[in-house]
Amino acid sequence: MSLRSSFVLFVTAVGFLSIASPAAAQKPTGGAVSSAVPRAPDGRPDLQGVWDFRTVTPLERPDAFAGQAVLSAEQAAALEAQAAEAFVDRPPPKGSVGGYNLFWFDTRSSAVEDRRTSLIVDPPNGKIPELTPSAKKQIGSLEENKPSDLPIRYRVGGRGFDGPEDRGLAERCLIGYSSGPPMLPGGYNQNVQLFQTSDYVVILNEMVHDARIVPLDGRPHLPGHMKQWMGDSRGRWDGDTLVIETTNFTSKTASFNPTVASAIGNGETLHLTERFTRMNPGTIRYEYTVKDPSTFTRPISAMIYLRKSQEQMFEYACHEGNYGLLNILRGARAAEGTRTESR
Repeated sequence: MSLRSSFVLFVTAVGFLSIASPAAAQKPTGGAVSSAVPRAPDGRPDLQGVWDFRTVTPLERPDAFAGQAVLSAEQAAALEAQAAEAFVDRPPPKGSVGGYNLFWFDTRSSAVEDRRTSLIVDPPNGKIPELTPSAKKQIGSLEENKPSDLPIRYRVGGRGFDGPEDRGLAERCLIGYSSGPPMLPGGYNQNVQLFQTSDYVVILNEMVHDARIVPLDGRPHLPGHMKQWMGDSRGRWDGDTLVIETTNFTSKTASFNPTVASAIGNGETLHLTERFTRMNPGTIRYEYTVKDPSTFTRPISAMIYLRKSQEQMFEYACHEGNYGLLNILRGARAAEGTRTESR
């Protein structure tokens, strides 16, 4: 699959749903680790398997729930019902060629288990904090030719059609739009497979078949000048929680991508901390903190639950048959030729 242009429609479809009026604020709870958690041969919690991180819970708290950390059971049911309605397959608008039909999407059917109103848990208001005066934000558009500084750091969209550098990173198959790091729910392929030994953990994201090999032996990070698309990760165990610190991101990526069509700051100054805690045989609590004082006035922390999947993951060969990007550029060249001929 490669035609990503349709996915911007998805980004805010559920994230800004409004339901009933907010009730009194409640403090979310993370939950305790079950004694039934499977263990690896070395006694550590066994994180291995395929995990699904889709959810209808938005990254940021909608204004309709300002001051409310947790949904009531009735509000959560209403959110899930609205999400189900949003994912009813309908014909594309008149004059549109359309994109994928909903068969190809991972329909997000439920809120997170503790019914939080946002994935962001800090700041307490569930919102991305204020930016520093020097921070830059990029917003992509699929239809409009908006000016934007290079490099493009958002995942889907673009500033024009002169060449591949004008298009988003996911359109170019350089990095997925839900894989992060940190991982965020996206349109489809919201799956991750974890492999584990006493010395390494491997995080394999289905989108776009990217793998992070994380040493657990205490070795230092790579030298500061060695940058990587997904950063340089080092892991350690904090009790029953796997903690991964990632640095050495490239300036070609954002400090944070709230949506697939937006990018804030650049990855050069990002320090990412992720925490994986297996709560029970079917659930991993995934927490992350984005720390970038050159971009945000305070860190951002969020929490998602990974649910055990019985499905297999298959190779997402993004560049094989990536006719979407090729045809975007071909169409632009054809349009230029038509304009030249009409002069």
